[in-house]
Amino acid sequence: MSYKLSIPLAAALTLSALGGALATEYTKGVVKSVDAGAGKVTVIHEELKNLEMPAMTMVFVAGDETILARMQDGQDIEFVADRVNGKLTIIELK
Repeated sequence: MSYKLSIPLAAALTLSALGGALATEYTKGVVKSVDAGAGKVTVIHEELKNLEMPAMTMVFVAGDETILARMQDGQDIEFVADRVNGKLTIIELK
């Protein structure tokens, strides 16, 4: 009987751990400048854990026009960045 109970328990624990691993982690930053014409933004950011990058100032591509339109110089932001087609890209903005 304990064997039958351990399989559902193991499945539940696995799904719980997987859900935590898939949680979106936002990084805090400050918009230094927006280049709407180029679709890029310069951000002073904290450590990007998912990209294994220390805190620094860098240029990102905006994932889409709506993300870019929501940013302005000097604005505090929380964002998700990832590599898209080899370019560091802001894919989500809180």
